[in-house]
Amino acid sequence: MDYRRLGRAGLKVSEICLGTMTFGNGADQAEASRMVDTALGAGLNFFDTANSYVGGASETMLGEALKGKRQDAIIGSKFFNPMGHRPNDSGMSRLHIKQQIEASLKRLRTDYIDIYYIHHVDHQTPLDEMLRALDDLVRQGKILYTACSNYEAWRLMDALWLADINGWVGFSAYQPQYSLVVRDIDEEVVPACQAKGLGMVAWSPLAGGYLAGKYTPGSLKVQGTRSSEGWGFNSKFFAANHGEILQTLFDVAKELGRPPAQVALRWVMDQPFMTSAVVGARNTDQLKETLVAGGWRLPLEALERLNKVSAQPMRYPRAFEDPMPERRNAAVKMPGM
Repeated sequence: MDYRRLGRAGLKVSEICLGTMTFGNGADQAEASRMVDTALGAGLNFFDTANSYVGGASETMLGEALKGKRQDAIIGSKFFNPMGHRPNDSGMSRLHIKQQIEASLKRLRTDYIDIYYIHHVDHQTPLDEMLRALDDLVRQGKILYTACSNYEAWRLMDALWLADINGWVGFSAYQPQYSLVVRDIDEEVVPACQAKGLGMVAWSPLAGGYLAGKYTPGSLKVQGTRSSEGWGFNSKFFAANHGEILQTLFDVAKELGRPPAQVALRWVMDQPFMTSAVVGARNTDQLKETLVAGGWRLPLEALERLNKVSAQPMRYPRAFEDPMPERRNAAVKMPGM
């Protein structure tokens, strides 16, 4: 298992992160504990959860599974989603953050959370209210690093600017949806994160299972999978040529002698800006197969084929401005040229 710094932060995390959305939703406590032990045994040190996953059960089960092993784990959790029916039981208000950090710490059986993400965009609370509340939690030692998920590039940059001018702790990481069939962040978010030194932790690197090998090119529903169960399968965001991408993945995987899921996951982790990829599993056997994606690299030719087939057309203004460096350089006339 390889380890990478979380952007410019000093924290090092495994390139594979175990997502725990299935804890309490397909995996009972015994199976969850087996998966955590298997992950730790393979060198994985990064675990992803959220207060709202299975109504808090995911955090509770992860906390139980890590009992006596907390020092071996980097825990990322999130807040935003409704955790009750009162007016302040969701969002990123100072009150909600205070309530949810205490509840998450209790469920996780720990006195600190390593990475604390805002899960979604709250249009009703000013960014400075959330950022100051998170800064307070860092100073209190209840969280170590702050992060966000699903933010547009402009909102991310606004949050980083506000933190900077006010002397608050700024985001250290960004968690986007990213896979061979969902590459929207390439246009604006990736350059923003690279410019500001944020680590990137991909969610849904297998596109809700679409890239795992059970689907055929062009088909978006398979019995017994998330697509038929109605959760965690965001096909509305898939690239228009998702069938072509899937077929290329199958071809590359066959040539490499590896399952499509390992190749698709490896492709995400081989992107130069990616820190880690969050993968879930229903059971320990499935997790063991996934963990084999760690510790190697795609051959350059395979990487380039997958990059090319999955690349999406650039949009204005980037598409308009990309040729400008060449135009500027071409305008320079030096003696002897």
